[in-house]
Amino acid sequence: MISIIRLLLIAAYLIVSGCSVVKGTYAVLSGTVKGTVWVLKGTYTLTKGTTKLVYHIGKFTFEVVRAPLSWPLTHDEIEVIDGLPVKEAIRQGRVKNAPYTVKGRRYIPMTVAKAQTYRESGVASWYGEETRRQKDGHMTANGEAFNPKAFTAAHKYLPLPTNVMVTNLENGRSIIVRVNDRGPFPSQHNPRSGKRIIDLSLGAAKKLGFHKKGLARVKVEAIRFKKET
Repeated sequence: MISIIRLLLIAAYLIVSGCSVVKGTYAVLSGTVKGTVWVLKGTYTLTKGTTKLVYHIGKFTFEVVRAPLSWPLTHDEIEVIDGLPVKEAIRQGRVKNAPYTVKGRRYIPMTVAKAQTYRESGVASWYGEETRRQKDGHMTANGEAFNPKAFTAAHKYLPLPTNVMVTNLENGRSIIVRVNDRGPFPSQHNPRSGKRIIDLSLGAAKKLGFHKKGLARVKVEAIRFKKET
């Protein structure tokens, strides 16, 4: 009975306060795992004039660094974002869920509201090892410095940034990653690669135990923010 009352109080609080918050200390509720409460501490989004931020979700630490606009994109096949040259859209902060074009195909990301209940199973791949062998650092589609060791990911339709839980359905391992890039897209040599639902960093793939295999069947679930009382 106490648990039911507690859940009703939490639900009432969410309705009154809303659940899309940018700064401060938050409790993060998994919408699909009953009873699981995550605590997010720190600043979640880079703001104007900010070059670096750090935040924590449970045992996971996310260090976010703004990339110089001179750095190349991790996915340089992105042609325009929100009708603007990519770097200009990033400079203006118009990338969160703006439409973008890759090789003539227009992608329309989901709304922030829809992303809060996102859940999908499919094939995951990983990317980013190649950036280690190149001279300059690389920029994600929302202007962050790409770190192949960090727990980050690319997604075609989720708003940037979004934190999601990824579970490897082949071994049961789960982690939380920060979606800050776009992809995976169909490649010239493997058009079916575009059907993969998420592209994880090397660090995330290692943690989930499939970096040597290259691909894994995963479940991806958005986690929602609730302001901590």
